[in-house]
Amino acid sequence: MGTVYEAAGGAEGLERLAGAWHDRVMADEVVGHAFSHGFHPEHTKRLAAYWAEALGGPPAYSAEYGDETSVVRIHSGNGVHDDMDRRAIACFDQALVDVALAEADPLRQVLHDYFAWATTTTMSRYHRSAEDVPDHLDIPHWSWAGLVDTPSRD
Repeated sequence: MGTVYEAAGGAEGLERLAGAWHDRVMADEVVGHAFSHGFHPEHTKRLAAYWAEALGGPPAYSAEYGDETSVVRIHSGNGVHDDMDRRAIACFDQALVDVALAEADPLRQVLHDYFAWATTTTMSRYHRSAEDVPDHLDIPHWSWAGLVDTPSRD
């Protein structure tokens, strides 16, 4: 069956998905607020590289941009935001439709499950402070069966 990364269209497919998701969240009055302070000019490219690595693709995000700690710190210290998380997930589900990945079960479900898990678990775990995020976290990996148990770095 190959990796989730391959089934989603590889780097190109995930860049399309990241672009569609970004467009949707920027148009959402609640989720768009998270970007009101600004964002990296290559946000979509970096997001696609992160998803690619997490979904079985090359480790380009880790090699070029940083580790899981750097990603989680960006998303931390903003308090609990369950409504925003739900809306971000809904935007993701619509982005799957936008790039024609919604019809492809089980791919649609695996991508939804990954994004929902990442949004409500790793990205929202440290809602009090970015300083609470441990150093040297590895990007979690996701397969057709869900979260892949990977040994942690010490």
